Amino acid sequence: MLGIHAYPVFVLTGILLNLTPGQDTMFIIGRSLANGTRAGVAAAFGICVGSIGHTLLAALGLSAILAASPLAFTLVKLAGAIYLVYLGARLLLTKHPHREARLPGPPARAAVRSAFTQGILTNLLNPKVALFFLALLPQFIDPASARKTLAFVALGATFVTTGLIWCLVLAAAAGRLQAFFRRNPSAGVLLDRMVGALFLALGARLAWTR
Repeated sequence: MLGIHAYPVFVLTGILLNLTPGQDTMFIIGRSLANGTRAGVAAAFGICVGSIGHTLLAALGLSAILAASPLAFTLVKLAGAIYLVYLGARLLLTKHPHREARLPGPPARAAVRSAFTQGILTNLLNPKVALFFLALLPQFIDPASARKTLAFVALGATFVTTGLIWCLVLAAAAGRLQAFFRRNPSAGVLLDRMVGALFLALGARLAWTR
């Protein structure tokens, strides 16, 4: 099928890799805790869209540019790190004088849209994800296949689908805890600070990646 071999092994590998905590996992949990399940689900779909983008880039060979060019890798990496630091700093520095008034309602549409957009950007601006797709997918594609691009897309879609399912589970589980923070505004403010610190740490970690 499209020159794909050992497909069951690929599926199992993808599931195990998706279960491994990483930047996307922490981002979804953070958004779910801060803004509820809907925001976490939006972040999960945003990350899914970003992963689809990485799949297409790998299929077209553009990810190879990141692998071959230290400058391109560094620029994308720093852009992603700066964006994560910006998100973290905004949570750390934002004041919440009216948190009690706004917590009982459902998450605002703006927060959900923001989580979706941020999910896309944090995933696309992580060059490690691009290199991951470039390194993993070719191992399951026959070098002699005449339809390598379609094979890349098929494997990428499989990986993204299993990853999305896991991300939705994470969003729902973390979102349940958000109800507690709705009932305890002071704890909610503390949570915002913790999530902000988490994003700062993720940004620093990405910037430090070689």
